[in-house]
Amino acid sequence: MAGKLYLVATPIGNLEDITLRALRTLKEVDIIAAEDTRHTLGLLNHFQISKPLISYYKENEKVKSKLLIEKLQEGKNIAIVSDAGTPGISDPGEEIVKSAIENNIEIIPIPGACAFVNALISSGLSTREFCFIGFLSANQKEKREKLEEIKYETKTLILYEAPHKLKNTLEEILKILGDRKIVLAREITKIHEEFSRGNVSTILSNLQEVKGEFVVLIEGSFKSKQDVNQEKMNGQTLEEHYEFYEKQGLEKKDIIKKIAKDRNVNKNEIYQYFLNK
Repeated sequence: MAGKLYLVATPIGNLEDITLRALRTLKEVDIIAAEDTRHTLGLLNHFQISKPLISYYKENEKVKSKLLIEKLQEGKNIAIVSDAGTPGISDPGEEIVKSAIENNIEIIPIPGACAFVNALISSGLSTREFCFIGFLSANQKEKREKLEEIKYETKTLILYEAPHKLKNTLEEILKILGDRKIVLAREITKIHEEFSRGNVSTILSNLQEVKGEFVVLIEGSFKSKQDVNQEKMNGQTLEEHYEFYEKQGLEKKDIIKKIAKDRNVNKNEIYQYFLNK
């Protein structure tokens, strides 16, 4: 009989945030697969837990997933932990979950701390809908492309950022997304936990020595991509609007339907206009 795969959330700073269920699971499993075995060993020693550890991090995730699946098929129960927070959220975990599903292995999540959720509920920004981006690319071109992609997202945007990249990321946010309200959540649950709230330009001007891991929360756009396109279309003459769709190879009846929809008018009005031309 195959073992079970447990996805165990661990504290993101304050060790008191570990759950009783997480502790029981770590004590009962046969193996713990850890992002950094040295870091996890410190956690286990604190709670007097002794278990075999296997290194499981981003760069070896695919290779180690195969090994872990073999051990699960042998009947071993395995817990996946990251250095902090919930496995699979900007941390290793995704590959082993996919492999476990393919091999009909039971997956059991053990919920707990997650940095971006706690940052969001403390931010003062909208929590009704949000878009989690995770870490932006270290490549400047790719970073800008991602920011352009989410420029008109109306949901609250959530990023993770390392301290040495924070200033550059905020400068790019200001340049591409504009001077929106943002919140920097630093060292959540730790001794130096701090929330900085304000517009991007204000936060940038007050930025001092940057230390710790950051969650960056950004107010959503007031205009959606559809709103922006609508404004562009409304600024065109009907002839320019028609020509726009004509260049895309659409037939006259389809063009008229699209123009009517874009301008929120009856298609017969558009039809009559062009009939008289």
